[in-house]
Amino acid sequence: MDLNFAGQVTRVVVVEETSQVGQARREALALAEQAGFNETDAGRVALVATELATNVIKHGRGGRMLLSLVCGRSGLGIELCAIDAGPGFSLAECLPDGYSTGGTQGIGLGAIARQATLLDTWSDARGAVIVARVHPGRATAALDLPYGALRIAMRHEVACGDGWHLRAHGPSVAVTLIDGLGHGLQAADAAQAGVAAVAQASGFDAPGLVGALHAGMSGTRGGAAAVASIDTQAGSIQFAGIGNISATLCEPTASRGMASHPGIVGVQFRKAQPFHFHAPAGTLLVMHSDGLQARWSLRDYPGLFHRHPSVIVAVLQRDFDRGRDDVGIVALRLGDLH
Repeated sequence: MDLNFAGQVTRVVVVEETSQVGQARREALALAEQAGFNETDAGRVALVATELATNVIKHGRGGRMLLSLVCGRSGLGIELCAIDAGPGFSLAECLPDGYSTGGTQGIGLGAIARQATLLDTWSDARGAVIVARVHPGRATAALDLPYGALRIAMRHEVACGDGWHLRAHGPSVAVTLIDGLGHGLQAADAAQAGVAAVAQASGFDAPGLVGALHAGMSGTRGGAAAVASIDTQAGSIQFAGIGNISATLCEPTASRGMASHPGIVGVQFRKAQPFHFHAPAGTLLVMHSDGLQARWSLRDYPGLFHRHPSVIVAVLQRDFDRGRDDVGIVALRLGDLH
């Protein structure tokens, strides 16, 4: 399988009153048009967006919808993520039609499950996270790729200075995360230049890809960047980072940090000396910019490690977003991409 996918900015819709349900639906339909969905599949996206946003208001005491383009094994899909502050729920109980926690007809989650290629959830004392991915043509969950990513601009900014990229060819996979210096349009220009550079680069050598980033971001204000190059057959990772990109390998009972070197990609750094790690299938790779606090641990969320990476990313953003910078997060379940 070949992939060369650059993450777009996540669309964020506040959902606190009924009029904002329509806004969530319109944003979702705009993404469906961008992905080339036909009328039938776009209608499925609209239904999922409407049901999720309605649930956020009726059962979740208000919240947000995060909408993104995602890549699958055979094309683009739409990811819709609802985050609320409600009392939580059991997915197994809520899927059958007729069950409701809010006095409604109780068909919302069942309707979503029937339209979505993938549906996964998390519920705790802070609220619920529901992720639905819709791919065209009634695709099965086997089409889904086990990654999650968010690219969210700082509040009141029109551009996001964080960027990410995913490449795959045969057993080789490369995940790149960039944090343009500062925030705003110039930071976004730096990140976009870096993403374009790795999209055009050849090979999967992590230091070589950092070198491509450096060349591509030259002339911009530069930024922090890191590349994790994965050999899925050998279960090995080569990691090279410059600046304050955080990277962690998570397992059910332990985690390992992956260190970066000082410098500014596109401006000056000494050398992208790589570090090598062994990571068996099932390990979760998490990379994020400093817009997210680094003090999180999945061990504080029993069971979360086993959820879909997109759910994990949403929970981390919910609980650890600093709120004063752009935030970029990518999580990839190793060994399942092919």
